Amino acid sequence: MFEKIAKILAEYKGIDVSEVTMESSFADLGVDSLDAVELVMNLEDELGVTIEMNNQVQTVAELVKLVEESK
Repeated sequence: MFEKIAKILAEYKGIDVSEVTMESSFADLGVDSLDAVELVMNLEDELGVTIEMNNQVQTVAELVKLVEESK
């Protein structure tokens, strides 16, 4: 799941996928709150899940966990 999310994140932000790690925070990747909403919508479409985003999700690892729990 991490690989899929990392690829979507990298494409969205126009960065190399190698820059995205499980420990990356959204702030590190330049993802603001508006980006996060759009990113979640992209992930939902790509992965066929519904993601309940909350303010506790600050890192890629937390997002991966949230997506896995949504399946």
